[in-house]
Amino acid sequence: MKRFAIAALMACAAGAAMAGDGSHWTYEGEAGPEQWAKLSPDNYACSGKNQSPVDVKGTIHAALTPLKMDYHAGGNEVLNNGHTLQVGFQPGSSLMLDGERFELKQYHFHAPSENLIKGQSYPLEVHLVHADKDGNLAVVAVMFKEGAENKALTALWPQLPKEAGAKAALGAPLSAAALLPAKRAYYRFSGSLTTPPCSEGVRWLVMKAPVTVSKEQVASFAALIHHPNNRPVQSLNGRVILD
Repeated sequence: MKRFAIAALMACAAGAAMAGDGSHWTYEGEAGPEQWAKLSPDNYACSGKNQSPVDVKGTIHAALTPLKMDYHAGGNEVLNNGHTLQVGFQPGSSLMLDGERFELKQYHFHAPSENLIKGQSYPLEVHLVHADKDGNLAVVAVMFKEGAENKALTALWPQLPKEAGAKAALGAPLSAAALLPAKRAYYRFSGSLTTPPCSEGVRWLVMKAPVTVSKEQVASFAALIHHPNNRPVQSLNGRVILD
């Protein structure tokens, strides 16, 4: 995956609703998930065997190493790319994984959740996307369950751009640490980007404990995106999920 993966990620982050050679993709209809691999030669991985999201179940206990996150207030802008709302980060926040430093590039949201946990869907999921010096990607996923208003989202939501393609500077820098649950136990598996070009080799770390979000906060996000933005779960094809 290497440099291509991070380039693909940044292309998606740029917000174009175009993938690969300029083919339009959506979450439903003729350009929906079932057709992504056919829309462009660059999307060939969308029909691969190690795709995300997945239903996290049948896990194998592996005594995973605790995650070492060093997050700072570096989130300085938010983008509405027509597919999601995404907060971009200045360099400085990182995740240590497998002896390598992964820089936090951005986080973005999906409603309803893309990954499932033992068959359960959640109203909202955030993906914290990191890249190492070689362009390899690691994504930390956090589920939101309906409940109390989420304080981190309370600070962010009023600043979200309403129009697709719009970008806004944040009034004050944000830290991704505010989105994490107090307990950091997680599941781990190998997967892919969940949008075209669906590049594989992504290290997925799904937090076991959810955080809360209010029904009104989920509705506010949905009103900006105008459609569900979750790719259906993909077959594990023999992959192992560790916990």
